Amino acid sequence: MTPPVDMTRTDDSGAPSGGAGSYERDGGAARRVRLDIAYDGSGFSGWARQPGLRTVQGTIEDALARILRSDARLVVAGRTDAGVHATGQVAHVDLDEAQWARATEARRGRETPADPVAALARRIQGVLRPYADAAVTRTSTAHAGFDARFSATWRRYAYRIADLAAGYDPLRRHDTTHVRARLDGEAMDAAARSLVGLHDFAAYCKPRPEATTIRTLLEFDWRRDEQGVLVANVKADAFCHSMVRALVGACVAVGEGRLGVADVVRLRDELTRTSAFAVREARGLTLTEVGYPADDQLAARAEQTRARRDPNEVIGSS
Repeated sequence: MTPPVDMTRTDDSGAPSGGAGSYERDGGAARRVRLDIAYDGSGFSGWARQPGLRTVQGTIEDALARILRSDARLVVAGRTDAGVHATGQVAHVDLDEAQWARATEARRGRETPADPVAALARRIQGVLRPYADAAVTRTSTAHAGFDARFSATWRRYAYRIADLAAGYDPLRRHDTTHVRARLDGEAMDAAARSLVGLHDFAAYCKPRPEATTIRTLLEFDWRRDEQGVLVANVKADAFCHSMVRALVGACVAVGEGRLGVADVVRLRDELTRTSAFAVREARGLTLTEVGYPADDQLAARAEQTRARRDPNEVIGSS
């Protein structure tokens, strides 16, 4: 079977130009910076900048623009939908020489760190202000060949569900879905594990014209945490739109006894969307980690991904 395409819904970024941390941008050299990002998605209309809407990308790009005194565009590992959170999102930005100078200028009374761009995260947070619902947790000079989007080899999500056995915690209301039933966590775990592997997940994806729905689901399992909350671990090379929330919805139907463990495989193999389960809400979903190869393999991975991508393909959060 043809391996799945791996790409996001962001626009293409510039290809590495060969020098360490150096890239071609608009005909001139640029410096690439990696940003590690976290956010509470409750107040955002998703990651991607949209006219008239508050988004994560727009918020962070606007903060960067104030520091750099010019616009800069973020390229992200995976675009998340409205209401989806992140603790491990990754993006990069290419800075021209003037922007690099502003990003790395020494701040009064502070030592210059070993990586001169490391202090940029603190400066961005200063613009976003205390208790912001988005944070750049780390900034660093990107390794040669690094591309937040195309170098990624996998993405990991968590989904939290509090059923009647776990109860309601108002302090986790933004990142936890509540189900008014007692769910069979062991049956949900068995159902999840049965879906792991390289398959066509058309039944668990929102269809898009001419886009592939073949994915490698690397890990999918459920456990109860110390508070009894059911937490899904979902890892794949890529996700098509609404895939994670649909997979969670099928497992909830198993946990409620409305579907059997074998049914989730049967529904997958039928390759069509079904009303047998409900796609769960975005509230419980968090992007927790993006995986990359070793530094000396970043450029090769990016080129490999570009070479095989389907121009109609997307990676959803969901």
